[in-house]
Amino acid sequence: MKKIFALLLTLAMVLSLAACGGDSTETTEETTEDTQTEETTDSTGTADFTTVEEGKLIMSTNAAFPPYEMTDDSGAVVGIDADIAAAIAEKLGLELQIDDMDFDSALLAVQQGKSDIVMAGVSITDDRLLVMDFTDSYATGVQVVIVKEGSDVTMDNLGEKMIGTQRGTTGYIYASDTPENGGYGEDHVVAYDNGITAVQALMNGQVDCVIIDNGPAQEFVAANAGLTILETPWVEEQYSIGVNKGNTALLDAVNGALNELIADGTVQSIIDSYITAE
Repeated sequence: MKKIFALLLTLAMVLSLAACGGDSTETTEETTEDTQTEETTDSTGTADFTTVEEGKLIMSTNAAFPPYEMTDDSGAVVGIDADIAAAIAEKLGLELQIDDMDFDSALLAVQQGKSDIVMAGVSITDDRLLVMDFTDSYATGVQVVIVKEGSDVTMDNLGEKMIGTQRGTTGYIYASDTPENGGYGEDHVVAYDNGITAVQALMNGQVDCVIIDNGPAQEFVAANAGLTILETPWVEEQYSIGVNKGNTALLDAVNGALNELIADGTVQSIIDSYITAE
């Protein structure tokens, strides 16, 4: 009888231990699942990216490209790009700081880690892709040719004329390329620090025409009597936001905010406020 009682007692202890072991396994699995959820949440949060200066989104630009960027009477940079950048910064919980400089320097500022983004009517080229990463496009740019009224300049004889462009822009890059690649050669192209200076050179007879984006072109023609724009567009391209090469976290954050602003109509509303449909 004692043997039977001892056997039953042993069996009860084994079953008890087995039950405790099952509870321990479930607790471990639940703890593991909770930990994995927390890690996933942390890894996908917007706090992963860093900026040049904590709490700020620094944008480099060339504020001589109206209506995308220009200065108001107080000297502040305003325009399509400035407003879009401000909306992006707000979505990211950052304060926008805009640094105005010449176009080449604006591109270099991002590459050298002096600014977080560059917006200046920037289009994507193969050379720029080597040193910068880009967001999705937010606007379409049409390059046109400004001439004096009564000029004999046409799309067919541009290669015989002197062309003014803004230094570092795709207008300069494409126009100064060799004829074999669709350009007119460096001998036929003069690069200026900004579009305003290029248009002044046209007014002074130093060049025969100016190749520039249609938005600024319309502004320059409206402000300077005696200028007109050739009817046929010269080239069409897409504008994007540039960030330093390999800065994937910032690129994803900016691109995500940009696409939200495109989807809810904010970007188009900003563009429409500066460019009235003809």
